[in-house]
Amino acid sequence: MKFLFFVFLAVLQMGVAQTAAQTQHAAVAFATKARQAYLVEAKTGTVLLAVNENQAFPPASLAKLMAMEVVFSALKRGDISGETVFPVSEHAWRTGGAPSGTTTMFAALNSRMRVDDLVRGVIIQNANDACIILAEGISGSEGEFAARMTARAKDLGFGRSNFGNATGLPDAKSVTTARDLVELARHIHREYPEYYPLYSQPDFEWNKIFQRNKNPLLGLNMGVDGLGAGFAEGTGYALTASVAHDGTRLFLALGGLASDKERLEESRRILEWGLSSFETKVLFRAGEVVGQASVYGGDHRYVDLIAREPIDIYLPTNNPERLTGRIVYHWPLRAPVSEGQQVGTLRILSGDRLVREVELVTSQQIGTGSLSSRATDALLELMFFWL
Repeated sequence: MKFLFFVFLAVLQMGVAQTAAQTQHAAVAFATKARQAYLVEAKTGTVLLAVNENQAFPPASLAKLMAMEVVFSALKRGDISGETVFPVSEHAWRTGGAPSGTTTMFAALNSRMRVDDLVRGVIIQNANDACIILAEGISGSEGEFAARMTARAKDLGFGRSNFGNATGLPDAKSVTTARDLVELARHIHREYPEYYPLYSQPDFEWNKIFQRNKNPLLGLNMGVDGLGAGFAEGTGYALTASVAHDGTRLFLALGGLASDKERLEESRRILEWGLSSFETKVLFRAGEVVGQASVYGGDHRYVDLIAREPIDIYLPTNNPERLTGRIVYHWPLRAPVSEGQQVGTLRILSGDRLVREVELVTSQQIGTGSLSSRATDALLELMFFWL
């Protein structure tokens, strides 16, 4: 049975409530032309804007973010290295190379290319041939690699995404969501710091062919340092971006925009709003008691719950409203309980909208209680079960 322990956050009542804004209201007040949008502050994970964030749409070239996650993972494990070479197949050449009329590195048919060059070709030039060459080299075929992308996405928690190919070229099987794209971008930034700077590299020259980075936001001079853009016939223009400014990092995904110009303008407007209209507030210090959980059969009836790290949140500076929180855990919590045991989460809400979720651990050890106390707890459990 999942038990909800409602918490009237004392810290909020002592002052944070006077500066906290309801994210739901802020999201409604900030209208966007995008059909799908999701904006998250990186450090706290606070959701700043959410519009149809779980609604599926074709990823187009943003599928390459998932393709590169698979490649980065293989590099990190040592399955391949930057010096590994892969052949350029006829499928890669025709589908993504010079004959395709799509974004390409112009890899020559039957030549061999280094992984380091291919990775840069995909990230900086958005090259379809480079993406297919990597897919075939790692998995034997593009189809097998796409299945691997889908499986990897599900393993990472991006279960709403599915991939029919590596490049994002039109395929009915390929879908993603704004939320999955933001979480994928956050994952790449966190897990692959050695490769992430490639997303902001302004240009790349290979085989005497010079091409500039295809990310339309890099020239805005506002701290954007990744990730990519896409277009799908019928669903419009999409983008996944990261911006860092004065110690704050935001991740944004947009979909369903009408033009490249609209995508650029909306991205700039949303990111500027996210950077200028919010501030970080600490709700609980590391180790500070957040609430309690009841213990069944223990030598104490309750155990204090704390967070290992400070609990902070990125809050709007205007339209102050009160936040609420609740501790969620599986009741009854049975003794013995060890110190530092992860037993629940604190869910911080603004209205009905979840803006942050934090793991909570026990602050002390609870031993097994006496026979009489266990009998009393058994009776209480029975009564609650029937209620």
